[in-house]
Amino acid sequence: MATPVSVTSSTTGSAAPVQPKDDSTVSPLVKAKSQFNAAIIQASLTVSLNSSNEPLSLVLKTALTGINEELKGDYGDNAIQNAASQDNTPEGTASRIVALSTGFYDAFKRQHPGEDEGEVLNKFVETLQKGVDKGFKEARQVLDSLKVLNGDISSNIDKTYDLVKQGYADFIAAHQPKPAEAAETADTAA
Repeated sequence: MATPVSVTSSTTGSAAPVQPKDDSTVSPLVKAKSQFNAAIIQASLTVSLNSSNEPLSLVLKTALTGINEELKGDYGDNAIQNAASQDNTPEGTASRIVALSTGFYDAFKRQHPGEDEGEVLNKFVETLQKGVDKGFKEARQVLDSLKVLNGDISSNIDKTYDLVKQGYADFIAAHQPKPAEAAETADTAA
């Protein structure tokens, strides 16, 4: 479980401890989606607060409060802030993407019984890479539409993407069947 963090209220200026909910029963896909959604909302909040458009900023804050209330039963208090308080560096983000997505490898292998393990591994990572390519493209479009896709944001996205690709290459290297295993797999398939 993550360590508690403090969130400073923009209305009161005081820090309140945020206790993360034990999310060990939440599926990796649900976690990934909620983290992605939180990142988009956090980016929107930052842009809105920096735009000096106070009425829309109030709307956004109010909407976030409503969203937190709706998510409270499944994700605990301040679900969006808890998701946004994680390590959002390129390294942290890439690590979560690789860990969550490669966690499905055993299930993928079970869906391809009797196939060459090396080919299954490559198909799996190709499938993940297609999803990552699509996700990064969509994230870039969202950030571009918010007019924040420049400078550090753009370079951090590029760095995160490169780290994810390296993570997948490392995953392939770690799971590549050794020559003896490949021969044994071929013998049992025949």
